[in-house]
Amino acid sequence: MKRAERRAEPVAAAVLVVDDEADIRELLELTLLRMGLVVESAANLSDAKALLKAKRFELCLTDMRLPDGEGLDLVRHISEHCGDVPVAVITAYGSAENAVAALKAGAFDYLSKPVSLEDLRSLVKSALSLPQQQSAGKTARLQLLGESPAIRQAREMIHKLARSQAPVYIGGESGSGKELAARLIHEQGARREQRFVPVNCGAIPENLMESEFFGYKKGAFTGADADRDGFFQAAHGGTLFLDEVADLPLPMQVKLLRAIQEKGVRKVGATNEDAVDVRMICATHQNLTTLVESGRFRQDLYFRLNVIELKMPPLRECSEDVLTLAQSMLERLAGAEGNVLRLSGAAQAALVAYDFPGNVRELENILERAVALCGGEEVQPGDLRLTPARQSGEAPTGGKWPLQDYLDRIEREAILEALGMTRFNRTAAARLLGITFRALRYRMERLGINEPRP
Repeated sequence: MKRAERRAEPVAAAVLVVDDEADIRELLELTLLRMGLVVESAANLSDAKALLKAKRFELCLTDMRLPDGEGLDLVRHISEHCGDVPVAVITAYGSAENAVAALKAGAFDYLSKPVSLEDLRSLVKSALSLPQQQSAGKTARLQLLGESPAIRQAREMIHKLARSQAPVYIGGESGSGKELAARLIHEQGARREQRFVPVNCGAIPENLMESEFFGYKKGAFTGADADRDGFFQAAHGGTLFLDEVADLPLPMQVKLLRAIQEKGVRKVGATNEDAVDVRMICATHQNLTTLVESGRFRQDLYFRLNVIELKMPPLRECSEDVLTLAQSMLERLAGAEGNVLRLSGAAQAALVAYDFPGNVRELENILERAVALCGGEEVQPGDLRLTPARQSGEAPTGGKWPLQDYLDRIEREAILEALGMTRFNRTAAARLLGITFRALRYRMERLGINEPRP
């Protein structure tokens, strides 16, 4: 007789609770045990470190003040030695500075005293739903392509931010991929199963902003014939991405600040607030610090939104990634037909040398136009329709001053033409130009002409 096979029961997640007050430890332990979790506790920093070294935990909850140190010390210790373990800190009521410091140090989230058990359960569920660190990049449906140092740094930062609930401010030029970065943070984080709600703040008329953000009740104004949720309610449990947040008028900035602080919004025409749980990510191509100094953006809102900053690099700082991005875009533009156009050697050289003031968005537009114009299977420089003035800095097209810009433009065009004719064989190109290989290499470095990657 065969023995009945037993299914292996899932192992309960282990949580470490660190607090020197016995009654708070007991409250947290009981709540976590009722959630089916395994709980270990410590009353000080040294005991907590010993437990972390001896056992594997899926979450750590720590008070900010401990007898032999600060909760921030434990946050930093976990970030350095147990990087995949989310840690949440418990702060005194109204201590926003400590909470922000903890988030910047790498904490997943924070709770304020007195601890709300509902908020505690919500935080624990979110932290335990984080994807495993080694598989986070594999599960993401979107990708930030490129291997340049700037892109690698941005990718690493995105991965760290995904394992936190801290508000994020994404800076960078127009077209540099700020919304893609926000979506990656969302998709690699604990809220990935919930909604990602993008909002272009500059596209909403000022008189409609409050109702669009917070919703409205039936009869609140002419035309309000039914209750309607706003962006905050739509993003409840997920991520609210405010693009071009610098375009918000000052009166709306005040209301947004209150909604973030109180974690609640009041619909237009309502008397009560609705609790909302959203992660805030904002972005703008403008310099928020300058706007704060000029009085066009509230300083208190700036500090609420800019807990951690992510800088997206312009494409001209990632020139070695241009051809990788171009190939990916050409494959996508081919669609179901699968007829992927190739870039000729001259077209590759022209793209690598171009400074892309419009960044990745401009590259995509250039390739869409080139696919439409190309008459064969290979994209030629003429199909790209690049603006010569943009290839040569600030000099106007055909201008002969400043003299050095004019000479650089002529030299660059001659080198690119020679490289295109020789399929980027630098030895042959130098022979064609009548200069030595070493002279060509020097001129390419001076003019920022990089060899395309295979």
